Amino acid sequence: MNILLVEDDPRLSALIKRGLEEEQLTVTVAADGERGQELALAQPFDLIILDVILPHRSGLEVLAAIRAQDARVPVLLLTALGTTTDKLQGFGNGADDYLVKPFDFAELVARVGALTRRGSGQAHSPRLAFADVLMDTASRTVTRAGQPLRLTTREFNLLELLLRHPGRVLSRGEIAEHGWDESFDAGSNVIDVYVSYLRKKVDHGFPTKLIHTVTGAGYVLRQE
Repeated sequence: MNILLVEDDPRLSALIKRGLEEEQLTVTVAADGERGQELALAQPFDLIILDVILPHRSGLEVLAAIRAQDARVPVLLLTALGTTTDKLQGFGNGADDYLVKPFDFAELVARVGALTRRGSGQAHSPRLAFADVLMDTASRTVTRAGQPLRLTTREFNLLELLLRHPGRVLSRGEIAEHGWDESFDAGSNVIDVYVSYLRKKVDHGFPTKLIHTVTGAGYVLRQE
């Protein structure tokens, strides 16, 4: 499992690298945003751990460049910026998870494990379909009416959950359990915001809307 760590604090990056290597993971370190973006775009990684405040180029700029080329590689933002606004900005730019410094290393390991498992393409059935949406969980690709949809890992997982339960209203708690780690606050509005991002990609420009809000209950996939 190959991981790219973009972190400008040499002491912290050395600690994270050593700890993850003890978990039998291969870690490549970049000390600034420019080098991190270079590496991220030049070779495939199973996971990218990315600081936000970096020399030369911010983590959010690096994330945008990554998402322009690869919508599927899991990205964990690891940063001292911990407000809800910071988190929403991170998720809105395509992050799959967000961990605030200072952090417990065991939690970082758990999140890394969860993200790499989710990005592995393992699923109950490799192909899912509803209306004109087709998903291949093996290749991690999605199309609607033949048009490819570029989804982040978290958006892909959310759509997969909806596709596996068409017509069923899914609560925010169920969505959080499927697409977020156990420590995620399901009571926040991050899920609502993330569903909004997915809806824009799946429904925008198509005459039939598929993702619907059920006030006070959750979300449902249906033709309407």
